[in-house]
Amino acid sequence: MTGRIIDADGHICETKSLWEEYIPQAYRDRAIRIERGPDGQDRTWVNGVVREDLLPAMACVPWGMDDPANIPTWDDITPGSHDGGARVAVMDEEGIERSLLFPSMYLLSGDIADAEVAAAGCHAYNEWIADMCKDGQGRLDAVGLAPLQSVDAATREVAHIAQLGLKGVAFRPERYNGLALNDEALAPFWNAVADQGLFAAVHGSFGSHMPSFANSRYTNTYFTHMICHPFEQMAACMDIVAGGVLQRHPGLRVAFLESGLGWLEYWLGRMDEHFEVMGAQVPWLTQRPSELFKEQCFISIEADEAHRLPKIQALGLEKCVFWGADYPHDDCTYPGAVKELEENLAPIDQDLADLIRHGNAARFMGLN
Repeated sequence: MTGRIIDADGHICETKSLWEEYIPQAYRDRAIRIERGPDGQDRTWVNGVVREDLLPAMACVPWGMDDPANIPTWDDITPGSHDGGARVAVMDEEGIERSLLFPSMYLLSGDIADAEVAAAGCHAYNEWIADMCKDGQGRLDAVGLAPLQSVDAATREVAHIAQLGLKGVAFRPERYNGLALNDEALAPFWNAVADQGLFAAVHGSFGSHMPSFANSRYTNTYFTHMICHPFEQMAACMDIVAGGVLQRHPGLRVAFLESGLGWLEYWLGRMDEHFEVMGAQVPWLTQRPSELFKEQCFISIEADEAHRLPKIQALGLEKCVFWGADYPHDDCTYPGAVKELEENLAPIDQDLADLIRHGNAARFMGLN
């Protein structure tokens, strides 16, 4: 292994204490929670309704427990997904210096219909993840969740996230109540994120019932899983970049996560082309979208995308890319995440490889 490694897109799996202890009693029956059914299997509850389409523990036991005849329960989730000390032990085993943590089931928080319940759930999650990080020996960082169902509540929660010492604010790429990320109504939220010196992290997931490209067209899981990440992130990227959010907040850092790297070259090129021939339609833009992305945005990659990095470097975007292990989700590499990363980085210029290993993530997270 070569030098420092930062995992800038890791995950946790929320424990029952989150909805049984951290969320106020008045909201628990409508919050996201996991309960054991009469068949002995766990189900996810959202808005007081059971989600039969989700077997939650399957997302958090990635090795050797995906036998359909032996479906795991939430009691089986790996300790490294919810215990700070156990997570550090996994990091030591893998060779990871520091991890940035995102939710798992609470990536569905955009599905909460009632804005008050959404705000209570995000507030509680942020308290819970901050407490988990306290046992991480200073090597665990986390993002807080913003309840964009209400701009006022999300703006207030940004201050809470900063007070807890979390590094940034996360939300889904789909539109909350139809609101585009560049809509003027969201100005107080963006002002708060920028003023607090936090980053914004756009992170989707499979399984959301929010109106989306995927579920408006398909029901087959193959199709919905194929497009739920990249299509939504491309749209969110256009809203934030071409919609003027970055230009209005030149110090803001924004990341588009877990959607792959392949779409970036095409999408930035297409936005630049439209800026050149249809710039009158976006009079607020005075810079090319690719220039704004280069200055303020980041994207996460998986190890096997490293072969794309020389082209990304040729485009001047080499400081915009970092690596995420996705542990402990069922499609992560474990054990051997760092080993896989190093094998894929081996043919790459080592200065560029170091940016992917740690340099870009450290800058994104505000560590240097």
